[in-house]
Amino acid sequence: MNIAESILLALDAVRTHKLRSILTLLSIAIGIFAIIGSGTAVTSLNDTMSGKLAELGENNFYVTKAPMIQTHDSWRKYRKRKAVTYYQAKELQKRMTITDIVSVYNVTAGFTMKAGNYSTDPDVMLIGANEHYLSTANVDIEFGNPFSFEDVSMNRFNAIIGNDVAVKLFPGISPLGQQIRVKNQQFTVIGLVKAKGSMMGQSQDNMVIIPIGNFMRYYSDEWEQSVNIIVRPPSKDALNPAMDEAIGILRSIRNVKPWEENSFEIQTNESLTQQFSAFTQYLDLFGLISGGIALLAAGVGIMNIMLVSVKERTREIGLRKAVGAKSNWILLQFVIEAITLCQLGGIIGILLGFVGGWALSSSIGITAVVPLLWVAVSVGSCTLMGIVFGGYPAWKAANLDPIDALRYE
Repeated sequence: MNIAESILLALDAVRTHKLRSILTLLSIAIGIFAIIGSGTAVTSLNDTMSGKLAELGENNFYVTKAPMIQTHDSWRKYRKRKAVTYYQAKELQKRMTITDIVSVYNVTAGFTMKAGNYSTDPDVMLIGANEHYLSTANVDIEFGNPFSFEDVSMNRFNAIIGNDVAVKLFPGISPLGQQIRVKNQQFTVIGLVKAKGSMMGQSQDNMVIIPIGNFMRYYSDEWEQSVNIIVRPPSKDALNPAMDEAIGILRSIRNVKPWEENSFEIQTNESLTQQFSAFTQYLDLFGLISGGIALLAAGVGIMNIMLVSVKERTREIGLRKAVGAKSNWILLQFVIEAITLCQLGGIIGILLGFVGGWALSSSIGITAVVPLLWVAVSVGSCTLMGIVFGGYPAWKAANLDPIDALRYE
């Protein structure tokens, strides 16, 4: 039996029955597109998340009121927790002995920045931060200076701005030393952040950073709004001891009883990556379910095509058997034809999935990653579908009586 000949016969069947074949191949392509598209999106998102967390430093851990990644049910649980206040963050920073790099920050969006006759759109992100925020958040200064300890401790009215804000407020001139107005307060620009571009459809350069004391005083409820904390131990080996120390200090500050669970969250880059992967796995599941339904419908179409092919080639099958072709050769020939049809649709679906995944990744500013695992799953699915749905027509062809087959008209 010639495998190449069986593949050519399958392609000839597609050419002969164009409409029927196109509809069937389209069903396969849609199913594979759903699998590859969701796989590309999930792999790209997970890789981007892991890369961004790695940029922040492997040793970092985060202290927040609630987990950074939550489900609807968990949100109900954590919303009643008391805030991690600015005072508590300063106490933690003061009492930590393993490391002195404790970043305290808070973020509020929707601000309009003004300078002279220029103003921004009301979508600027205002960040209140201490002197360690830039290093722990992987924010680089292109021109000017970062905050000093004195800037934060003395609540100086200094600001560091992103490139988007600089372009809108100071077109054609250096922003350093210029004044910007945030609501009723004036700040002097001492630094310009190096541009990063967009990620997930959100600009990373549309921001203004001010000392956190001024942020809490003028732009938040100092006693109620929760702050975020990033702690950077000196080494990977010091991560667990530093986390234990931070937990002990915060439990003492927040008056947590020995038998009570922590009233705050401690998270590492590794735990955040795992939580994000658990969240995105639902996209994988959606792709598999929708792709599976489409492939099931396509499988019925493949079976119909093969049954028609067997009927049209009945005399050919009888002739082959009459000259000595074995039943298992006939069986294998038709199974290979079915697999070829499935793989043809699968190739189209994989290509469409790559294009769709790349387009989605580009639109939200992340790097598209080819999901090799899902490509292998798609190829395997198409092969299995060809065997399962092509099996019955192949069995029927293999069991034809050669005499009856030769008499068929």
